Amino acid sequence: MNDIITGWNREQMAQRAAVDIPDGCYVNLGIGIPEKVAKYVPEGREVIYHTENGLLGMGSTPEPDKQDPELINAGKKPVSAIPGAAYFHHADSFAMIRGHHIDICVLGAMQVAENGDLANWSTGAADAIPAVGGAMDLVAGVKTIYVITQHNTRDGSAKLLKKCDFPLTGQAVVSRVYTDLAVINITRQGFEVIELAPDIEFDYVQQRTDAKLINKT
Repeated sequence: MNDIITGWNREQMAQRAAVDIPDGCYVNLGIGIPEKVAKYVPEGREVIYHTENGLLGMGSTPEPDKQDPELINAGKKPVSAIPGAAYFHHADSFAMIRGHHIDICVLGAMQVAENGDLANWSTGAADAIPAVGGAMDLVAGVKTIYVITQHNTRDGSAKLLKKCDFPLTGQAVVSRVYTDLAVINITRQGFEVIELAPDIEFDYVQQRTDAKLINKT
């Protein structure tokens, strides 16, 4: 194997995660690659999307000429609303999260530890600009947390670690990680690789991971 191998692209990562969202779920999608998941939920499944700024029943991104500047998601991007959608106060939205009424949240990550710890809001550096948003509430209140992230940083550093170096968003909260190289479950024994991207071998993934991996492919 060599370094020109790319694995899944961002769209394919989102598509792979979408397959694992069951019918009838209430889902919150984080900013970035997670937002793309909504495009790929298999036909025939009904998924209700929640955004923490006060909308349950978020629809697809509207065409430019149909955008409403007052209808945006938590990332300030234009969205639509499906028939039957509900609008509510920001505090009510977080009550839904904290009350464990959201089934799945898909988030991005800077780092994930082998025990499921998540760091996705700050590097901890003195000049860092924190961007926690609603992530801490989401990881504490949502029943299942999935993460979509590149397997490594741009400089090649591992993002899947024995222990996170950055400030934590939540402890032992992540259930599954989707990267450009593999799908990885968080278990009591550590990172468990359950699927590899096409043309990717297990050893290739292990070389790019700080923690020891368990091969279940």
